[in-house]
Amino acid sequence: MRPSLRLLAFVLASLGSCLARADFAIPGFELVHTVPVETALPTPDLREPVRVWRELFDGAEREIAIAQFYVAGQDGEPLDEVIARLEAAAVRGVKIRFLMEDKGQKLSVPATLERLKKIPGIEFRLLDYNKLSGNGIIHAKYFIVDREQAFVGSQNFDWRALKHIHETGLRVSEPAMVAKIQAIFEQDWQAQALVAAGKPVPSLPQPAADSFDIAQKAFLLSSPKAWNPLGVGDSEEVLPRLLAQAKQEVRVQVMDYAPLSYAPGRRPFYAVIDNALRAAVQRGVKVKLMVSNWNTEEPAIDHLKSLAMLPGIEIRIVTLPQASGGFVPFARVIHTKTMVIDGELAWVGTSNWSGGYFDKSRNLEIVLRDKAMADRVAALHEQTWSSAYAAPIDVMKHYPKPAKAAP
Repeated sequence: MRPSLRLLAFVLASLGSCLARADFAIPGFELVHTVPVETALPTPDLREPVRVWRELFDGAEREIAIAQFYVAGQDGEPLDEVIARLEAAAVRGVKIRFLMEDKGQKLSVPATLERLKKIPGIEFRLLDYNKLSGNGIIHAKYFIVDREQAFVGSQNFDWRALKHIHETGLRVSEPAMVAKIQAIFEQDWQAQALVAAGKPVPSLPQPAADSFDIAQKAFLLSSPKAWNPLGVGDSEEVLPRLLAQAKQEVRVQVMDYAPLSYAPGRRPFYAVIDNALRAAVQRGVKVKLMVSNWNTEEPAIDHLKSLAMLPGIEIRIVTLPQASGGFVPFARVIHTKTMVIDGELAWVGTSNWSGGYFDKSRNLEIVLRDKAMADRVAALHEQTWSSAYAAPIDVMKHYPKPAKAAP
């Protein structure tokens, strides 16, 4: 049976199962997924983040540490329920620290910001990550509870991420991994205090290039390298190394892919990831890259078309239908950031695959050498890849500018 058919069979088997959640070989990791409402992309064996977040916050006894890009709630939507669980935790005496990107204030809903800041005893801090890296942001979305449980994923602290966007994350209870996620939070929390005091944030000691052990069963990557605690790999360095190990197939799902970075008024070339993918294809590795319809803006679409010309790579663009209740701004899109290599390695993270994310901005990626996890993430990829929402890129087509903020 062809690999794609095996994956589709796995999906169908999952849909027919009555399991509450998927089980994986490496203990301490649960795959968590948002199914956009009114889409034919069900995943009954995977729990939704709103259930997992409520459970984690309800179980908190001592402390909750949260880092987010921005916050956006809406009356009557699932994030209100999550914030209510945070408020209840504070009343129980749980210490809450919330770190948010300063630029995220422009994307946030003011009422949600005010509600969070009024939680009893909360420490709410804004960090302008640009002051550290020079043109970066806190783009990671994660939290830690009692230094024992964590959540890392593509889901922003946004009601739309819990209802209208294709998202994937991991609940983590493996102690070593949780400790490393906590160390990243503490690093950025201390950085905020230094920036607020007008002081420089010293970079952390870093091991020699290529010395990070990528043969581990489970490891954490982050960016930018200069502020990664000991034991955390550099995303920008490790991703090409992992792609260099691929022998048969690489499956990638991201919202945006482009060998371009960001600078005032221009998009500088950023070839780190693109070079690694092209090298894999030249070795005979099959690459299936799936991006959102938001990725059809120029000049990114031109680079995607160029990549699609290579034998051995397939690119599909996913367009989700609008909600029946009307247009939802900045939603109805695939936002998942995952990769599977040779059906053996799974990557679940917070970063888009373009310049500025792996080199300038704070992001987290969890890598698991777990065949069961790799199979499930690959099946999640195949489900959307084979759906009516995905279409092969047309190198001759002029794609209209995608509607993000308004129809």
